[in-house]
Amino acid sequence: MDRPSLVAALRARIGRLERAGAAAALARAQVSAIPLAPAIDRALADGGLARAALHEILAAEPGAATGFAALALARSGGTVLWIAPEPDAWPSGLKAYGLPPERLVLVRAPRPADALWAMEEALRCPAVTGALLDMEVADLTAARRLQLAAEAGGAIGLLLRPDTPSPGPTAALTRWRLAARPGEEGGAHHLGDPSWQAELLRGRGSRPQSWPVTWRASQDLLDIEGAVAAPPAVKRRRA
Repeated sequence: MDRPSLVAALRARIGRLERAGAAAALARAQVSAIPLAPAIDRALADGGLARAALHEILAAEPGAATGFAALALARSGGTVLWIAPEPDAWPSGLKAYGLPPERLVLVRAPRPADALWAMEEALRCPAVTGALLDMEVADLTAARRLQLAAEAGGAIGLLLRPDTPSPGPTAALTRWRLAARPGEEGGAHHLGDPSWQAELLRGRGSRPQSWPVTWRASQDLLDIEGAVAAPPAVKRRRA
């Protein structure tokens, strides 16, 4: 067999092994896509945020992007990693989105190479249900490696990046932009529930859409224009 044919055969074999690994991990977990809100879930090809996949979040406003990411990680149902050069995630604040500190592992990785390595290893680990990488720039090759790692391990991967005029191509299954919007009036001791504009910029099998959403922490609900509905139950797995 000539060299190009041998390389192609090896790549095909690796691809089959990784897809089989993702299928096995998901079968063990007995879980489906991660629910967000009924209207958003219906617009996504997988009925929610797909597991065993990488999703990209562009932060037009950091607080909105962090809240959306925390909600997705919380609903993954198990241990999650938050990887950044200097993790500024506040565990007590993330708890408001359903992510308790005992399920959260913060990873400090100042060097991009170390951060990418930690993210890839986390996504391949069957004990991890989700991992987030906070990184300003991730080239297409690195993103593809993360997508393959998520497929192999079955976890959901989130790539959190600043919003820029030209974010470039992505290997992620979906790309989102999260911005803040005016919230409802709170009381003297309550600032009101956080409100965001969640925009799906691209998604395989889905068309771009945008939703004004409000996070109702007291009800564990993502509300779209006042239509409150309970999210589907999420089965949990052991770490």
